[in-house]
Amino acid sequence: MKFVNIKDYFNYERGTIPLLISVPHGGSFKVENIPDRASGIYGVDKETVSLAFDLIENINKVFQFNSKNVKSPSYIISKVERLKIDFNRKESEAFHKKSSLAKEIYQFYHSKINELISYNLNEFKRSLLIDIHGFERAKRPKGFRDVELVLGTKNLETMFKDKISKQDRGKNFRGKIVKKFNELNIPIAPGHPRRREYVLTGGYIVQKYGASRIKNSQAIQIEFSDTIRLYDEKLREKTLNSLAQLFFEEFNFDG
Repeated sequence: MKFVNIKDYFNYERGTIPLLISVPHGGSFKVENIPDRASGIYGVDKETVSLAFDLIENINKVFQFNSKNVKSPSYIISKVERLKIDFNRKESEAFHKKSSLAKEIYQFYHSKINELISYNLNEFKRSLLIDIHGFERAKRPKGFRDVELVLGTKNLETMFKDKISKQDRGKNFRGKIVKKFNELNIPIAPGHPRRREYVLTGGYIVQKYGASRIKNSQAIQIEFSDTIRLYDEKLREKTLNSLAQLFFEEFNFDG
C-alpha cells in the first residue's frame, strides 16, 4: 500500500454532535520512508481502531432508535504505526526529527483535532474529546484493583478550567461513566472510593485539548483492557452499548 496524499494516512470525518473520538495508537501501516523513533513506547494498541468504529456505529444506532435521527460523532483515527509517529506526544518527542514527512503527518493529525474542536465550539458551544487507548491487564502494576477501563483526566483538569470541590467531582461526564460502569459491575478506575487506585493522568492529547487549555473543550482518555478489545465479545458489546447510551443522554438535544 502506498499513500500519495497526507490525508490518506487517516480516517476522519466531521460529525453532528459535539463529540470527537481520537485513536492515535491503533494504526499498523509501516511508512517505510519514515525512520523508526529512537525512544519511547512502540506497541500498537490492538483493536482500538475497530473498537472506535464499533462505538461510532453504536452511537448512530442509539440515536436512530431513540430519536429517529441518525447522529454521529466526529473522529480522527491514525493508520500509521506508533513505531514511526506517536501522536500522543509533543512534537519534539513524537517522531524522528529528520523526517519532514513524519512532521507533516503529525501536524495534520493535530490540526484536524483543532479544526473539529473549533467546529464543535462554534456550532454547539461545547466539545468533548474521547481519546481511545488500550492496556494489558497483566502488565498493570501489582497491588491495585483489577479493572477493565481506566479514565485519564489529569485529576479533572482536562474537564474543568478551575479546580472543583470534592463533592462536585462526580457531577460531570467522567462521573457519569464511573457511575454507569459501577452499576454494571464492570470494574473501572477511578471508581472505588475506599481503595488506592492506579489511575493514568491522561496523555498529551487530552491535556493539550482539554478544559485547562481551551474554554468549553473537555477531554477524557479512555483505556480499554485487552479483555474488552480482544478476548470477551460480550463484555466488549456491553461496554460499547453502555458508552453509546451515555453519549446519547449527553448529546440528545432534541429529547
